[in-house]
Amino acid sequence: MKPTSSQDRGQSSFRSFVAKRSTKLSRSGTGSSKSYKSLNSTPSPLLSSKSLSGARPSRKRALLIGVTYMKSKHELKGTIIDVKRIRSLLLDTFKFPRENILVLTEEESEPAFVPTKKSIENSFKWLVDDCQAGDSLVFYFSGHGVRQPDMDSDESDGFDETICPVDFMQAGSITDDAIRSSIVRPLKNGVTLNAIVDACHSGTVLDLPFVYNIREKKWEKSGRSKDEKGTNGGLAISISACEDRQFAADTSSCIGKSSMTGGAMTYILIEIAKKNPEMTYGTLLDSIYNYIQKANKGGCLPGIFKKVLNDIISQRPQLSASEEFDIYDRSFVL
Repeated sequence: MKPTSSQDRGQSSFRSFVAKRSTKLSRSGTGSSKSYKSLNSTPSPLLSSKSLSGARPSRKRALLIGVTYMKSKHELKGTIIDVKRIRSLLLDTFKFPRENILVLTEEESEPAFVPTKKSIENSFKWLVDDCQAGDSLVFYFSGHGVRQPDMDSDESDGFDETICPVDFMQAGSITDDAIRSSIVRPLKNGVTLNAIVDACHSGTVLDLPFVYNIREKKWEKSGRSKDEKGTNGGLAISISACEDRQFAADTSSCIGKSSMTGGAMTYILIEIAKKNPEMTYGTLLDSIYNYIQKANKGGCLPGIFKKVLNDIISQRPQLSASEEFDIYDRSFVL
């Protein structure tokens, strides 16, 4: 997903952060609806988060972001629906605790949960805070993604991939370098992060050192070394809607029903995962790719996919990771 415009786009505690945001942002600017029910638990994940010293049980934690860019020329349909679907998948299939899922959308009434650049950066800190061996972390983003010139020469193609917060025209986008520093580098030994990014140009948006070539069935190095782009001993895996040079489709271009609107990759991934929650990364990647290929060739699609993917979709899902692994042996478990 890409903006129509040609222009590219804390150290304080979360308690003080929430208080400051509440005084600076009016609720009228969040795009919230009176009928909208918050997707965040009470007390909020931010306020209830506490660092625990010593050993503790392994933990599941997720950050889900959906940006509509409401009432702007960049507006997207379906990103909040994407977030709701992913949240349901985490709750129902992968048994994430409700209180450990943080959601940022423009429809949230609490200003701290609006997906501004500052809110996203602070939420990154929450996601990896006090991570320990056995923890499973999830980062999901549905919104616009853009490319911009690489200023530190760490990209082989000369471009940084970015995600766009709701205020990207004023505050700027969030680069792959910043995402890597925030949620990849801090991962300790035994911690696993799964990122799912449904945006244009999102192939290497976590800036991980290895990319899987789905056509040649092998891992390839991406840019700088593992030492420079890797974790602090943990494992980071990213599933992106498309390669860096590609655009990500949404289902609104295929059908006219608003209830079905959303990212095509997100929709396919969820439907596959619900039916086969113990599949491997290889099975998942192949399934997403094959469904898109069948749709493009006009072939037979099972069930609901035929209703959703009846238009040409020019994208290849991309898998990247902080280390190489057998994608047909490792299970896709969140």
